[in-house]
Amino acid sequence: MSGRRYTRRRGRRRIRLADLALTLLLLGGIALLVDRLQWLSTETLTGAVIVHDGDTLTLSGERIRLKGIDAPEYNQSCTRDGQNYACGREALRALQRLVARAEVICEGYERDRYERLLARCMVDGEDIGRALVEAGWAMAYGDYDAVEAEARRARRGIWAGGFDAPRDWRAAHQGEAPSQDDDLLGGLWERVRQWFSGEGQGTQDEAL
Repeated sequence: MSGRRYTRRRGRRRIRLADLALTLLLLGGIALLVDRLQWLSTETLTGAVIVHDGDTLTLSGERIRLKGIDAPEYNQSCTRDGQNYACGREALRALQRLVARAEVICEGYERDRYERLLARCMVDGEDIGRALVEAGWAMAYGDYDAVEAEARRARRGIWAGGFDAPRDWRAAHQGEAPSQDDDLLGGLWERVRQWFSGEGQGTQDEAL
């Protein structure tokens, strides 16, 4: 009698695992389809650059938000050695120095709530967003986590003192409420998409 109950329990467990596997496969298929459709609409831009703050620029007339990072706002202040300083302007100058080195090339297909193109931008073969996080003038925002951890350890840029996370500063000074649910869902979707498209392995290797 007990053996039959055990068999039925194992059968139900197999069904649940099969349902989970099917759900993951469906999510992966949808993620791949969406990724391919979005890839077809990818924009590649180059040309004259105007820097607005530490993570926003205009390239060839297109307003661009650097993907995967969040830099201090232009008017934001931070503390270092017990003194306030204009970390937002420092972040802007860091971005200006990067884009002044060579031709800037940006690629992206997504847009944020303000209709800015979310893009990865390169200058002289270097990822601009990664360089800003590495120098400590931007926080990782979905990408570059390992790079941010190293900048923290080295106390570079904003990590040399105290500061409010840019999203918290905006909420306090510009009335922009942090959208944590959107970030959670967006991050989860991005991880599923990366895993099934083969990008996730590279991210894991870098974090190690």
